[in-house]
Order: sequence, then C-alpha cells, then structure tokens
Amino acid sequence: MKRELGITVKKDENFSEWYSQVVQKAELADIRFGIQGFIVHRPWGFFIIRKIYEYLEEEVEKQCHLPYLFPVAVKEDDLKREKDHAGFTPNVFWISEAGEKKLEERFALRPTGEAQIYPLYSLWFRSYKDLPFKGYQSRISAFRNEMTTRPFLRGREFLFFETHNVFNRHEEALEQIKEDLDTCKKVIGEKIKLPFLYFKRPEWDKFSGADDTYTPDTLMPDGKRNQLASTHDLGQNFSKAFNIKVKGKDEKEQFVWQTCFGPGIWRIMAALIGIHGDNNGLVIPSDMSPLQIIIIPITFSNKEAESKKVIELCRKIESSLKKIGYRTKFDDSEDTPGFKHNKWELFGVPIRVEIGPKEAKNKTVSLALRTENKKRQLKLSNLEKEIKKLLSKLDKDIESKANEYFKNNTRNSNSLKDLKELIKKYKGFIKVPFCSVKNDGEKCADILKAETDGAYVCGTLYPKEEKVSPNSKCIICNKKAEHTVYVAKSY
Repeated sequence: MKRELGITVKKDENFSEWYSQVVQKAELADIRFGIQGFIVHRPWGFFIIRKIYEYLEEEVEKQCHLPYLFPVAVKEDDLKREKDHAGFTPNVFWISEAGEKKLEERFALRPTGEAQIYPLYSLWFRSYKDLPFKGYQSRISAFRNEMTTRPFLRGREFLFFETHNVFNRHEEALEQIKEDLDTCKKVIGEKIKLPFLYFKRPEWDKFSGADDTYTPDTLMPDGKRNQLASTHDLGQNFSKAFNIKVKGKDEKEQFVWQTCFGPGIWRIMAALIGIHGDNNGLVIPSDMSPLQIIIIPITFSNKEAESKKVIELCRKIESSLKKIGYRTKFDDSEDTPGFKHNKWELFGVPIRVEIGPKEAKNKTVSLALRTENKKRQLKLSNLEKEIKKLLSKLDKDIESKANEYFKNNTRNSNSLKDLKELIKKYKGFIKVPFCSVKNDGEKCADILKAETDGAYVCGTLYPKEEKVSPNSKCIICNKKAEHTVYVAKSY
C-alpha cells in the first residue's frame, strides 16, 4: 500500500487545507478521538508544546512566581460571584451526575482559573506583609463549549497556562502587566520567533471582570488575527467579589489589587505552524524541534561492503552528536532515501545529514538546513564545530523570514467603503480612525463587523497609542475620531 506523505496544496493558495494537512501529516495532533473539539496531542507536536511551557515557566519563575495546581472543578456559586465574569457560564461544561446518582451540587469544568483560585486566596492572605504573591498553573487544560473547533486555534478542551497575582497597591499591578508583556517578547518573540503587535483591547472586548486587557496579536497567512496571549488588570473587581482583603500598615482592612496572565499555548503553536511553515511542511526553531539532526544513509544493495561502512559511519556520528547534547536520530528504516528526505522535511527537522559511499570514503558529509534549498559538503572533522553555527543560522533565517512577512502587513483606511474593499483583497491589519474605545464605541464596532463580513476592532497600539490625524472622523459614525484602531478578521 502506497504511503501518502507530502503536502498537496500550496500555503499561499489554500492556507486552510495546508494547515490541516500539516497538523495531520506532521503528526502534531489526531482529531479522530470521536468527540468534537477534543484532540489527541501526538508525540511530535506535544514535544514542541512542552517547550513552550518550559520557556514560560522559566520566565515567570524569574519574576518570583510560584507553581501550584488547583482541581479542574469549579463551584457554580464561585463561577457566578463576579458579575461580569459570570458571562462564562453559558459556555461551561457542567457535572451533575456521578454514575446513576444526581449530585447535590453540580460543578463546572474550569473555563479559566479565577473562580477556582480566588476563594482560596481569600483564606491565604491576611496582612500586607503576605504580599505581593505571584502564583501560576502550568500544563493544565481548560474547557469551553466552543461550537466551531480547529486544532490549536479553538477547541472544547485546550491547553492552558495562567498566572494570578496579588498586590497591595495598584501601581504594583501595573508593573506586573509590563512584566507579562516582557515575557511575551522574550518567549513568543525571541525564542519562538513569532512577530506581533501589542494592543490595548477596547472596553467592550476586554476579559470578563477586568478593568483593562492587553494582548500580543499576530497575523496568520490567511490574514486573520491570532491572539497569542492576554494580560489583565483586574483592579479590585475580584477581590471585592471574593472578599480578598488584608490589613494594611495602618491596621485597616483593604481590598487587594490583582492581575492575571494567560499565554495561549495552542494559539502560539498554531502561529508557529502557520507563520514558519512552508509548502513542504513544518519549520521549527532549533531548540524546539523534537529532533535537531536526522542522519540518512545512502546505500546500495549491490555494494554490500561499501554500504556497511556507510552504516557504521552513520552510527558513529549519531553517537558523537548525542554525547554533546544534540537530539539526533540515525534513520535506519527500510524506507527509501527520498522518502526519508521528504518525511523529515515535512516534520521540520532543522539539519539533515546524508552519508553515502562517496562521503564515507572521503570522510565528508552532505548537509542541508531546513531553511535552505541546497546541500553543503563538510569535512567530518569539522561537523561538530559547524553544527552549532548552522543551527544558529537556521534560527536567524526563521526570524528574518517571519519579520519580513509581518512588517508590511498593515494598511490605512479613512472610509468605510475603502475598508470594505481592503478587507476583501488584503490580508492583514488595517488602521482606521474611530470614535471611542469605551463602551459607547461598541455600536460602531458592531456596525463595522456587520459591514465587513466579520472584521473586529482589535484595539489601540500599546504602550504608545498612535496619534489621530487632525480633523479625522470616525469611519462609521463620522463623529470626531479619538483613536486610531487596528481592524482585522479574527479566529
């Protein structure tokens, strides 16, 4: 039976199908679990995801966050306690039976962590001396009854990471917001090589229960916005709802100030697939790849003695590279060299080493980087020294290509007619003048969405909002424009 391997569509011609094929054929996830919105994370994909978690854990622990783990269950009363946050309840999964017996009190599977964690925070902290406190949960799932689902973009169960922080003063909370955005820069930008813009969300689109929400947003190749993370200034909304109070220096009780931060593990994975990948499959930063080096032997059935030397040399190189810390595999399967080449290119392995009788005789290797369409010859004695340089070059190639893709993806529009035309033919952000990002601007945002077949007001640029041109009018209501907002279709 013939094994189907390669990607059959071009990324820039049919991104949706290309994405689906990469997820399936590069063995990132399996959607055949049998319940819509619940996927199986396959080993190749889960290794990459585990790296995202590791990067985030390292960064937040540098900021003195402490790890903990709460149950997956949320009490119904707690979920409804903060009036805005109660908006999650229509989309949660309720547990109401155990076996054939009805439970006295139903509970929900967590849609996010606030209603789980904050009832305990009200018991943990008594004095201003107990603060600041920074805690986080990692490698967990959240559950929401999404009606449309897609691997790594939207699901009923999705991988989760969240920090929940408590402070004596609002100024400390605002500093934490800056640290969260710096974490996004270091992890999403520098380590995973994904470009993005920071936005302050409009008031009608902030996190339920937050005073303000800030997000790093990127663009997928189909032009849709992908929100990679969010950090929230919760003010005192949850501390008042959950009675989280401490005694201050003046011995008077005061409600605490809070923030929470949620990097989108799935969304980051989707962006890595979509932005870095090419027509042949995945492209992965070197530290994130499950394998960094694949060794492929070129042997011939009628040249047994030469083939034996090739195999011996492949095993020797595999052993030496593993000893110095590189994730290396010698592919000694019965597949043809061409099949192996295409497979590991599809899987995004950074370096491919090929060794045939000629290389074995001359003590050389043929080597290819995943980001290049050429092979280079290296002396065997120089291989270990060159590997580090080549992996660094691959990472720079990935970053440069991603930044080049992103930098020209913003346009300007000053009329609804022009915006509607741009939305149809142009894939990216569009800057427009807008009346208000307070709740009174929501009506204009709804009209904009309806007139453009689903484009969203993403927000204003942060931390430095762009100035509005003098005499600018709102693109919808024609009132004086107070802001320049970014508009895009969204996942």
